[in-house]
Formats: sequence, structure tokens, C-alpha cells
Amino acid sequence: MSLQDTPRSERLHIGLFGRRNSGKSSLVNLLTGQSTAVVSAVPGTTTDPVYKAMELFGLGPCVFIDTAGFDDEGGLGELRVAKTRQAAARTDIAIVVFSGEETESELAWVRWFRQAGTPVLPVLSKRDTLGEQAVAAQTIAAAVGCEPLVVSAQDPEDRERLRQALLALLPEDFGVGSLTGGLAKNGDTVLLVMPQDIQAPKGRLILPQVQTLRDLLDKHCLVLSATADQYTAALALLREPPALIVTDSQVFGQVWQHKPEASRLTSFSLLFARARGDLDYFAASVRALEALPPNAHILIAEACAHKPLQEDIGRVKLPRLLRQRFGGDITMDIVSGPDFPADLTGYALIIHCGACMFNRKYVLARVAEARRQRVPMTNYGIVLAWLSGIWEKIDLPRP
Repeated sequence: MSLQDTPRSERLHIGLFGRRNSGKSSLVNLLTGQSTAVVSAVPGTTTDPVYKAMELFGLGPCVFIDTAGFDDEGGLGELRVAKTRQAAARTDIAIVVFSGEETESELAWVRWFRQAGTPVLPVLSKRDTLGEQAVAAQTIAAAVGCEPLVVSAQDPEDRERLRQALLALLPEDFGVGSLTGGLAKNGDTVLLVMPQDIQAPKGRLILPQVQTLRDLLDKHCLVLSATADQYTAALALLREPPALIVTDSQVFGQVWQHKPEASRLTSFSLLFARARGDLDYFAASVRALEALPPNAHILIAEACAHKPLQEDIGRVKLPRLLRQRFGGDITMDIVSGPDFPADLTGYALIIHCGACMFNRKYVLARVAEARRQRVPMTNYGIVLAWLSGIWEKIDLPRP
């Protein structure tokens, strides 16, 4: 997969956070080597977060996030700060920019990121115009427990210093795991069941299918693909049963009915439950369905913000299956894209999509919030397996 084709969800997210006019946009331009962000002496030039994808040597494919100042004011300013908080939840490495002024807000953001388990790089910007930079650096170091990187966006050599500092903060496990985990090993035969219905994009496969296929090819597996109606015909072509069958969760029941005893069975959604979220919490949370009250309130969350299609899984199929199973008194809220309620306490269960369009950090932030508010959270594939009566029989991806 080329640099340009690397999905944003697979890139290392590096966010820059600071006050208005603290030099965040200038640092983004320094890091990218391009005029990615508009730079102005007018505070509040950056409004919505600006995402710039590129590759940085040693870090691989990245996306830099230039955010609005967290000291923005007024009604519109509050909306901009809310977008900055959303960007913070997606961030794998945070650069908190100090500008030599008051540091209380910056230090609060450093604490927030550390509590969230996000590596933080404190940066003291505008070295070329800063007067008492040594005093400012000492003050920041005493507060955060490490020396800030003192830089100037006008000095090209500082780009390498920033890169080295970011490299030191790169999470060791970032991007190194296999999507299929221990379910498939080198040389296995794997059958992919991929319905090409109205929801499938014309002329291409959806991202989970593409990434699963690539993962299996990297393992030198022999991969056979079929639509649901050709599933049994594909099995008949094989001299021996496939070691693994990966299916669209919507046809779990059909695939299970004809599954060879020797074959393992999982789904694309379950692979992403581990790759993007907290598989153990998702697996435990599905048991909430066993004691779901008749008037339960359920939240269905989709990462995609696409236009609803006929027989859409999240907006049509899943709600219909839940009402058929539990009665028409249950109610469901459906959110998409970055929309996600701050107050989750009114929900008996959260059901999330596979989140192939989100990075793992963002999904785990949602999981953490659900845990904090003691609300069970699972994903589409797990619920569909449970509704099909085969949840205890399918195989979960593990390292």
C-alpha cells in the first residue's frame, strides 16, 4: 500500500495543542516542510482542526493535527474548543505548545493527556522572539517533570530535533500487530465470505476486507474469496477445509450452518473489535443482552457518516433484529462520525461499528468513557453473533 493510499485510521496521529497564536500552525508547517496551515499574527486563525497526512522518517505514515487555540472565546470559540477536544481523543502523541506566557492552561492539558495515557512532548515555541527563554524553560520543566524542547519554526534544523523527540515517544506497539492475530498462521488456507450487496461500494472492496486480505497475504496464506451465495461452492473447491473462515457478520448464521468442523470462524467486525477497541470489554458487555429490560435505551454508534442506504446495517438491520428479539418497546439512538454523547448513563448498552475509519486511540477513548460511566459497550459483529445463537462457538482474534 502506497503512502497516498494509507488510510488515516492507520496513521500515527500527532496533535498540536496550545493557545491562540502560540505558533502551532508554524510548527505544523515546519514538520511537514509545506505551507499546510495558514499562519497569521491574528489570534484564532485556525478554526476547525487541520489534518495533514504525510510520512516522517522513522515514524512512518502520520497525520498532523493543527488545532484551534484552547483559549478561544465566545460562542463560536466554545465550538472550536470542542473540536479541539475531539482531536485530542484521536491523538497518539500530543505536542503541547508553550509560548512563554502563562502556563496554567498548557499544564492542565499536559495532565489530561498523561491521564489518558497519551505521550506528551512539551514544546516552548518562538525561540527567536522569546526573551527569557531559559527562565520559561525552567518553569515548564519544574511543572511537567521534563525539559521542554525549545524551538523556532524559522530554523530548519529544529525539524530534525522535533522528529527525534517524537520518535522517542512512539508507542512500542503502534502498528505492529497482525489484524488476524493468532487465528491464521503462515501458509494457512483462508476463505473470505464477502456479500456484495447494495451496501458494498461499486467497483471496490470495503476497508476491513482490503486490510484483512493484505494481512493474510503478508502471512503467505492462500486466500479464497466468495460472496455469500457462492460460499458452499467455494468450500467444495477445496481439497481440505480452510483453516479459517472470515465472514461478514450479517451472514454469520448462514456461514455457520455449513462450516466444516475443522475450520475456525470469525468475522471482519470481530477482527476490528480487537484491532480498534477493547475486545475483552466488548465480549463481556454483550452479556447485557441477556438481561435487557423491555424498555431499554440503546446507543448505536457508527464511525462512517455516509448517507443511509436501504438495509443499512446500523440504521435498519440491527435495530430491526433487536426489536424482533426484545420487542418494540426498546428505543435506539443512532449517531455517526465524531458525534458521541457526553452523558451515556441513560443507555443500557452501546453498540459500536467496527470503526475501521477511526484510529484505535479514538475508539479506546470512547470505551474509557463508557467504562467510567459504567455502561456496557460492544460492537456490531459480537451482537450479530449473539443474536445468531453462535456467540460462544466463534473464534476471537488473539495475539
